[in-house]
Amino acid sequence: MYGKQTSTANNSLNKVNNVTVNYLPVNNHHTNNNNRSKSSMTSVGNSSLKNDSSSSLPRSTEFKITPKMNLNHNGDHLLLMSSQKVWVSNPKDGFILGEIVDLGSEKVTVEPDPPPGQRGRLSSGPVAVPYEYVYPAEDSSTEDYDDNCSLMYLNEATLLNNVRLRYQRNQIYTYIANMLIAVNPYIEIYGLYSAESIKRYQGCSLGTLPPHVFAIGDKAFRDMKVTKQSQSIIVSGESGAGKTESTKYILRYLCGSWGSAAGSIEQKILDANPVLESFGNAKTTRNNNSSRFGKFIEIHFEKNYKVTGGFISHYLLEKSRICTLSPDERSYHIFYQLLAGAQPELKQKLGLGKLGLNDFHYLRQGCVQFFGTKATLHDPIVDDFKDFAHLEQALGRFGLNESERLAIYTVVAAVLHLGNIKFEDDPDDQRGGCRVSDMSESPLRLVSGLLGVDPDELRQALTSRVMQTAKGGVKGTVIMVMLKVYEANNARDALAKAMYSRLFDYIVYRINQSIPFQDSFTYIGVLDIAGFEFFTVNSFEQFCINYCNEKLQQFFNERVLSDEQMLYEKEGLGVDRIEYIDNSDCIELIESPKLGILSILDEESKLPKPAASHFTSEVHKAFPTHFRLALPRKSKIKEHREIRDEEGFLIRHFAGAVCYKTTQFIEKNNDALHASLEGLVQESKNPFLKGLFTLSNQQQQKGKLAYVSVASKFRTQLSELLEKLRGTGTSFIRCIKPNAKMIPLEFEGGQILSQLQSAGMTSVLELMQRGFPSRVHFSSLYSTYKNLLPPKLSSLDPRFFCRALFKALGLSEEDFRFGLTRVFFRPGKFKEFDQIMRNDPESLAQMVSTVAKWIIQSKWKKTQYATLSAIKLKNKIQYRRENLIIIQKTVRMHLARKRNRPRYKGIMKIRKLNSQIFAMGQTVGKLKKDRESSQRDVEILQGDLANAIQVIKRNANLKEPDIEKLYQDLLTKCDSLVKLLSQRVEAEKNAEEQARARKIQEEMERQKREKEEAMKQKLIEEENRRRKAEIEARRKEEEAAEELKAKQASQNKKLQAKEEVLLTGFTAAAEQERRDTELAFRLAQEGNVTVDTPDNNNGLQLKRSNYAAVSKVGKKFDLSGWKYSELRDTINTSCDVELLEACREEFHRRLKVYHAWKAKNKGGGNKNGVMTDMMSERAPKSVYQHMQSNYLSSSPTPPTNEGQVQQRYFRIPFNKDGQNKVLWYAHFDGQYIARQMEIHGGRPPIVLVTGRDDMNMCELKLNETGLTRKRGAEILEYEFEKEWIKNGGEVYIRPADRKNSVT
Repeated sequence: MYGKQTSTANNSLNKVNNVTVNYLPVNNHHTNNNNRSKSSMTSVGNSSLKNDSSSSLPRSTEFKITPKMNLNHNGDHLLLMSSQKVWVSNPKDGFILGEIVDLGSEKVTVEPDPPPGQRGRLSSGPVAVPYEYVYPAEDSSTEDYDDNCSLMYLNEATLLNNVRLRYQRNQIYTYIANMLIAVNPYIEIYGLYSAESIKRYQGCSLGTLPPHVFAIGDKAFRDMKVTKQSQSIIVSGESGAGKTESTKYILRYLCGSWGSAAGSIEQKILDANPVLESFGNAKTTRNNNSSRFGKFIEIHFEKNYKVTGGFISHYLLEKSRICTLSPDERSYHIFYQLLAGAQPELKQKLGLGKLGLNDFHYLRQGCVQFFGTKATLHDPIVDDFKDFAHLEQALGRFGLNESERLAIYTVVAAVLHLGNIKFEDDPDDQRGGCRVSDMSESPLRLVSGLLGVDPDELRQALTSRVMQTAKGGVKGTVIMVMLKVYEANNARDALAKAMYSRLFDYIVYRINQSIPFQDSFTYIGVLDIAGFEFFTVNSFEQFCINYCNEKLQQFFNERVLSDEQMLYEKEGLGVDRIEYIDNSDCIELIESPKLGILSILDEESKLPKPAASHFTSEVHKAFPTHFRLALPRKSKIKEHREIRDEEGFLIRHFAGAVCYKTTQFIEKNNDALHASLEGLVQESKNPFLKGLFTLSNQQQQKGKLAYVSVASKFRTQLSELLEKLRGTGTSFIRCIKPNAKMIPLEFEGGQILSQLQSAGMTSVLELMQRGFPSRVHFSSLYSTYKNLLPPKLSSLDPRFFCRALFKALGLSEEDFRFGLTRVFFRPGKFKEFDQIMRNDPESLAQMVSTVAKWIIQSKWKKTQYATLSAIKLKNKIQYRRENLIIIQKTVRMHLARKRNRPRYKGIMKIRKLNSQIFAMGQTVGKLKKDRESSQRDVEILQGDLANAIQVIKRNANLKEPDIEKLYQDLLTKCDSLVKLLSQRVEAEKNAEEQARARKIQEEMERQKREKEEAMKQKLIEEENRRRKAEIEARRKEEEAAEELKAKQASQNKKLQAKEEVLLTGFTAAAEQERRDTELAFRLAQEGNVTVDTPDNNNGLQLKRSNYAAVSKVGKKFDLSGWKYSELRDTINTSCDVELLEACREEFHRRLKVYHAWKAKNKGGGNKNGVMTDMMSERAPKSVYQHMQSNYLSSSPTPPTNEGQVQQRYFRIPFNKDGQNKVLWYAHFDGQYIARQMEIHGGRPPIVLVTGRDDMNMCELKLNETGLTRKRGAEILEYEFEKEWIKNGGEVYIRPADRKNSVT
């Protein structure tokens, strides 16, 4: 760090080329404080890297350098890098802790720490990892924080470690700014959701109490009151992450805090969840209480912000679960609750009697066990025996009487019995039809009784279907088509799914009917929808669920990442943009209006004979090269590669690649019953069942082309949901599943890291590190603290008030940033600011005094600035006034010329006729006869010319055609008079013709000479102009030569931008590849699939390999395999000039890579304060700013001979900490820095030497610093040496002189 120095190890002896050479000479006063250096030695080429156990310095101690400090090094361990702990990527644990031991050209070598509890064991050995997979660790890896933004280093490794520490301490909630991470504990934590907890969180700002789901609910309520805008809380996560439970606790908090002590409406809202769970939740392999539908629960508030009602919207119930189950899964809870908890009388009415789970076809396909204390399955949330009693009570509170509840249970029982009806081929039917088997007659009669239909009609409707020809209109021919066995099974399942789905719609309708919201002013909505799903076999349900999660992830990117950065740009904060994985191309692939997968599916469903294979082929044909779409054979999972191309496709979602089998897509996309079953239900004597199908009857005759598919309906619902979310304020809760076994106290780091990355939390951390998550309007801040201050300060303008306040508190400008309308705070800094403001009165009085002093200074500076601005403005006005007069004069002249040009051109043409008049006068003078009459004619014509000129002069509106006509008339008169005179003098001409001809010839020659002289003059003028142009061109060429370097830099920057675009594409593909691999391994951990990992590198690794290969071309020495310590010791000891130059170039290149990594991962905050940028620099800011602005303009410096190496010295003044003036001295040996020194006023100087203090010195080449272009920066050698010796600098031996010294 610039201005700080890391403790280094000891002085050493280095062995190079079998010659022992002492390290750089050290002055005596540098060795007084470290006697251990005398015994420390190192050897170049030693592969073992060991820690100096004798060192008493802390692992990450930092202190400022003084002349008395020893900064020698130990080659066996890179204490140059502070022995800093880092996190290294690990597939199993996510990240493991280690320590940097060497710097490579593209990778860093890290020594992993032994596992916790095994500190005595040795680690598995060093590992070489690319820089982007290494992150700096906190000073204490065992201290946890409520908010991840409070960490010094904000990266995905410290995020994962903080979540791990809190989870191990039963602290399942963690903040990232105002977002909540909730890890499912799978056990009940005592007192976490008690009534006392609800009261404790009411009205408390986010961050004042430990993280909790109640705090998010309270934040949403307070935001609703302040902004008068409805709020939404989006609860997301994978199946089994705890979304449903988080939703229940949010509802409980909102109703318990601002309801009427859980009155009737509040109780109904709370009762809605268990009812919906009974009918819409089921056991899956990953969650015992998985929601198989999505819901958006709105809690409406009146103007006084009391709960006034609610509304529930539901999305995409998984109907296929009713008929088909996986071996370890169950159907919806209501079936098991009815069989486990119903009274014997009710069971008898429903025909259940003593039947068990194995007696029903729909249930025995899956897990046939009950949940409960007396059952074989146990879960703290699900209990089939008790939940049925709770369901009965909740339905009663919703206003359903006993007969209505019986009607509901009747439909549920009818679905169970309907599944027991089996079919067999009918030997008497020659058309290949089927019939109900003899064993199914009893279930058939039981179902017909429950449904209120005739048994024979039900039998006929299940085994045949009625079709009507298109010709004849309504009276067209009716044809009965017998169904095959598989078609009859599909018809039976379709009826079961239709009855259950309409029953679910009815349940939601009755709940909404019992919680009206006529007096609603605003609402808080809680979205709980199925999380991202991936199984070995994925079908239409997983496709729709993952499509929904893609849309929600896009909304998260827009709301949190994109909108946040747009706010920064709007407020002018100058925060760099954060790149994140954009999934809009995946959404476009699915929902594009004409070519999307959903559109292709709907078009296929409308065909006379739709086929899943044709649909899949059309999808692959429409997107042959789409990045997000691939064939199943491209999957990393062996079972997926066995799927044929026309049977499925693979989509690369934001969370990873999922392979879908499309054999049932068309069937599941069409939820319409055929006409026979529709007609049967309409004739039912069961009014409840008949009412469930009322809405569908209105669309019965619309035909196949007019039906609304399941996908289209879901897409419309999802669009409406997102429009509603965009119109509300949003809070996010990211639920995390800690392990795949669903057991407590087991933390699978790799799986959790994948969930955090997919949820966008790592991108949020990067945004928080660079950004300002806390913000407040100037007026709000003013109104909050003005009562704490005296009147002379509280009456200030809000913005000026805030500036004065921050100046008085002495807050670092890195902790906050002023925007146009509000002030922004770094993570955790607003809380510190609030605590300072509410401190003791004495501190407040001192602060007021400081503010008053600052205000006087500020006003005086503003007065000075205003005076200077007024003088400048006066000069500007005077200058503009003078130049405006010139502009006006020039414009008037131009307009006058433009307006009068035709007139004065006409006058000039008429005046030219005077020459002819004059000639005629002379001719008349020569006449001997009719001289007087001819003279009068000439005078008349001359008078006409004068009159025409006067007419043109007096008439300003005379047009050009009129002037031309006037001129032509005069010209005609002249010609006529000339002709007349010619006739008169014709007689006289005979005698004088020869003389007159001679005169005319002379006149013509004279005119010719005049023309030639004029042409010659014109050529001379053109030649002068050409020469001036050549002079100007030469001047521009010289100027262009000076700007060539800048233009070359601009072109190189464009090339760099193109390379960055390509690199971004490589990075996105590599990131997607990594997520696909992680998802495949997570499936493999469940024991269901086999993952084949191809032995090839991704594009990013190939790019690095190519770069490494290209970098070796044309170089004599290949130093890519050398260790950092070997390069350093060779530079200090080698006498080979060529090897020395090569080592110096490689050494400084690695330094640049390492410092770039440190800058990218610098700390975002610390309880001891934030390190400013100036303290982290190794040279003045102007040096690095020049390097950044001219990064590509400087070409590599060719290697030079020994005699050509120049020694150059520089001195630059700059401000440190914004106040102290510092002189920075630098000595460059060729292109690389050799010595560096800082001289502070009233403080010890900082003296640094290459080979010992490289980590703290400027790593740039001389031509990258811009020092040679700074006027007055370069000084003479004696000036530098004078200050160097004066401040205790040691003698420097040039590499070129090293050979002689050794000799």
